[in-house]
Amino acid sequence: MAEPTTNQLDVALAHAERLLGRDPVLAIEQANAILEAAPQHPRAEMVKARALQWQGKPEGDAAIQRLAREQPRWADAQFELGRLRAAAGEFERAIAAYRDALDLRDRFPIAWGALGDALYATGAFLEADDAYANQIRTSTSDPVLMNAAAALCANKLAPAEAMLREHLRNQPTDVAAIRMLAEVGARLGRYREAELLLTRAMELAPSFAAARHNLALVLLRQGKILESLREIEALRRAEGDNPQYRNLQAAALARLGDYDTALAMYADVIREQPREPRLWLSYGHALKTAGRTDEAVKAYREAAKLNPDFGDAYWSLANLKTFRFGADEVTTMRAALGRELREDDRFHMHYALGKALEDAGEYEQSFRQYAEGAQRRRACVDYDPDYTSDQVQRIKALFTPEFLAGRGKGAAARDPIFVIGLPRSGSTLIEQILSSHSQIEGTMELPDIGAIARELGERKLRSQPTKYPEALASLDAEQLRALGEGYIERTRIQRRTNKPMFIDKMPNNWLHAGLIMLILPNAKIIDARRDPMATCFSAFKQHFARGQAFTYDLTELGRYYRDYVDLMAHFATVAPGRIYRVQYERLVADTEQQVRSILEYCDAPFEPACLEFYATERAVRTASSEQVRRPIYREGLDQWRHYERWLGPLRQALGPVVTE
Repeated sequence: MAEPTTNQLDVALAHAERLLGRDPVLAIEQANAILEAAPQHPRAEMVKARALQWQGKPEGDAAIQRLAREQPRWADAQFELGRLRAAAGEFERAIAAYRDALDLRDRFPIAWGALGDALYATGAFLEADDAYANQIRTSTSDPVLMNAAAALCANKLAPAEAMLREHLRNQPTDVAAIRMLAEVGARLGRYREAELLLTRAMELAPSFAAARHNLALVLLRQGKILESLREIEALRRAEGDNPQYRNLQAAALARLGDYDTALAMYADVIREQPREPRLWLSYGHALKTAGRTDEAVKAYREAAKLNPDFGDAYWSLANLKTFRFGADEVTTMRAALGRELREDDRFHMHYALGKALEDAGEYEQSFRQYAEGAQRRRACVDYDPDYTSDQVQRIKALFTPEFLAGRGKGAAARDPIFVIGLPRSGSTLIEQILSSHSQIEGTMELPDIGAIARELGERKLRSQPTKYPEALASLDAEQLRALGEGYIERTRIQRRTNKPMFIDKMPNNWLHAGLIMLILPNAKIIDARRDPMATCFSAFKQHFARGQAFTYDLTELGRYYRDYVDLMAHFATVAPGRIYRVQYERLVADTEQQVRSILEYCDAPFEPACLEFYATERAVRTASSEQVRRPIYREGLDQWRHYERWLGPLRQALGPVVTE
């Protein structure tokens, strides 16, 4: 029989190695066939030894030990010897074998990870950290991670997640893969999951700066600002002048309301890095929130000038609402859309061009741009409208008058005023009016109630996970009081004055109105309501950075609005008078009377300053930030009617809600 060629052997060996994890018996058969043709072939013997190990047969261990003795210069044999010793709890001997393997082959990420595990098991945490750092350094050659990275770059999150989870089943301490999986979670808005993954990566590799930076960002997106600042400070201790870290620190300080410090930091970084478009964008966001609109426009335009394909810069200009694009800027956006663009830049550009064409009165072309942007954005988000509908029905089933009456009194605090509803429903206007009162402080859209709800859903009852809101049924009066007091404590960082009341304007808290009633029975809840067609279309043409995944499809938008109205109607029945509804159209038509009524509900005396809300100087983070710095205007009430002919799917999904 003819000797097998090297190529034939390589093909047969690759097939045998693929069989290892799926079918050890077939792997042994394939290895035996190779050994018959090429006796004592090391790779074939290793396949057979590992397959025997998979079957729990001791001769597999003996074969690996023999191969390691016979092949002292073969990195794979020394690595397998290390794994054998680690499995037996002989960590010091395992470490020696792993180091032998790595001396022979530096670019061996799985061996670096295994060395890190063994060092970690012996308490050599600093050395383990160094090993994990080397795993990251050498992982660029790992084909699984390379493929997962390519999927992430293409925003193909589902295949990236599948690849990474499978990889981590086999290598659970691969910190590079952990970080990449956290990135998938963050892009899907699963911030708590991303936080846990990145925290684990930090435990394994404290000097893994990229993962720490990701962790700081994920914490910031959850509103955990102090925790985020702690991670940023750790990064800056190691690399104080890094502009990326300083930029993130400025963003965190801005979230705390420390705009003077934040803007000074941005300005310093930009002086050093004047050609970095994203720095100019971040600077523009802070200037906008602080009310320095003209400077924000200049910053956004500088970002667009530095990178004409930077969709977010154009959308940020459009998102000022009071800004109008010039003809040359419209031409630039059209030209950009004719080129190859990153998906993120493309959908931002579609939204921005939609706004420019709306201002020009070209409504059909404007709608096409909004719809294209929304369709592309929808493909990037994870949203299930059935989940929202199911959650509403479960909340209604739980929150009966008897349930509300029997849950105790919660925390006694009277501080919070919650403004809930849908985005683009007039909630920012209500917030600005109330914030003009001497006894009421405006903060921002606080994530804390949603975080409490998620934490309740993650608790275990009798060793089984319990869903939210059903988890509330297991809490006694003392636990509910503690949750309410915990909310007051965790939001204290957002309060900059000694005013007795403050506003939490997170629209999505409509889903948690029942939770608020239980833990903060003295809190005020205002439902900001606007014409459903106007609200939904305004949300549809708005690109949200995160958190409003239901807004990118007209039918899903209509369903979401119906669920919201359904739940508010339920609470009006089981807890009458507990939630105060403010109708935007009435607020515009009869401002003074409506303002007096809102203040009366909030137990605050009328103050004329609330009618001159546009003169109140404060930071406003939402899309309406520039609009609420002007007197009330009526022109926008029926703006949606310019698009009515294309909104059939929305009207149909809204159903009877449209006429209510």
